[in-house]
Amino acid sequence: MTKRLLMLVGDFVEDYEAMVPYQALLAVGYQVDTVCPGKRPGDTVATAVHDFGAEQTYSEKRGHNFPVTASFDEASAADYDALIIPGGRAPEYLRLNDRVLDLVRAFAEQLKPIAALCHGAQIIAAANVIGGKKISAYPACAPEVRLANAEFADIPVTEAVTDGIFITAPAWPAHPAWIAQIMKALGAEIRL
Repeated sequence: MTKRLLMLVGDFVEDYEAMVPYQALLAVGYQVDTVCPGKRPGDTVATAVHDFGAEQTYSEKRGHNFPVTASFDEASAADYDALIIPGGRAPEYLRLNDRVLDLVRAFAEQLKPIAALCHGAQIIAAANVIGGKKISAYPACAPEVRLANAEFADIPVTEAVTDGIFITAPAWPAHPAWIAQIMKALGAEIRL
């Protein structure tokens, strides 16, 4: 039976952090449904491309239109095997939506994998489900991780960390490690 994954997106989700795992997980046979509060299947969200340079923070450019494939209002943790939360600016406003937080809590209560990348940690912190866990995120999110009583994992930008059901990483350069850990959590055997 095909594993079903739910990806939570919103306007100005980070382009690579949504598109790369979406396509990679589809390519290996998982069903990946993307949802956004206030949008319907067939709609799109605007993405943002973030890059790292000599500046003190990342830069941002408008990215692509990313598809919404399922209904947020009908999404239920009971119907999915894992939750994927990419970063970008979307988590900043998505964490203000009570239904988003309830959905995250339902995945946590059912002990289903929750994979958050970069600013995606803002949502799992706001849902108050990471207490006592080691959680990575973009460094600017470290205070929120700590305020949620979790340990901030200050790891290289190319690495990911798994602690219980949580699979987290600092940013899109960690895709190989993060996606491999997601697949392992879903029962895939990774052979190198």
